[in-house]
Amino acid sequence: MGTTEDVLARAARVRLLLMDVDGVMTDGRYWQVPDGKGGLAEIKAFDSQDGIAFQWLRRFGIQAGVISGRVSVATEERARSAGFAYVYQGHTEKIPILEEILERSGLSSEQVGYVGDDFTDVVVMHRVGFAVAVANAKDEVKAHAHWVTANAGGHGALRDVVELMLKAQGRWDEILKHYELLDQRS
Repeated sequence: MGTTEDVLARAARVRLLLMDVDGVMTDGRYWQVPDGKGGLAEIKAFDSQDGIAFQWLRRFGIQAGVISGRVSVATEERARSAGFAYVYQGHTEKIPILEEILERSGLSSEQVGYVGDDFTDVVVMHRVGFAVAVANAKDEVKAHAHWVTANAGGHGALRDVVELMLKAQGRWDEILKHYELLDQRS
């Protein structure tokens, strides 16, 4: 899916980026290892390039949040360290959560983006202004997205989304200048 004028217009309106976790923030895998107390601890891997993109969202006042069907301490910590405004876990029925977030945020659905990879995400994608599927999403999910990332979940997909949003919102040059990637002398 290309970056059309419609996609850019949708990305330009986003003030809140919501996402699924497993398959989006991660590659969908998690490990359960002994915790040393007779139980198990869950381990997930998150992408560092996605992490810096979350910092950029905060810099420009764009909120972020997760709606996940699974409960995970790793997700809670990642969301906290990334400064997410909304963290909902243990919810496979995501519409009531989206409605609650819209009410709490005071935003319209057109100002919300959502990134997903599986069937449970499509219902949210239908209700937001900018619906994104990651490259590793199921084909049925991609068919309902406004845009599909170049990278897979857990491998920079969220960085793809944030870069597109910041370009569409006219903020990308600020990022490039900050890192001295754009000549500031001209």
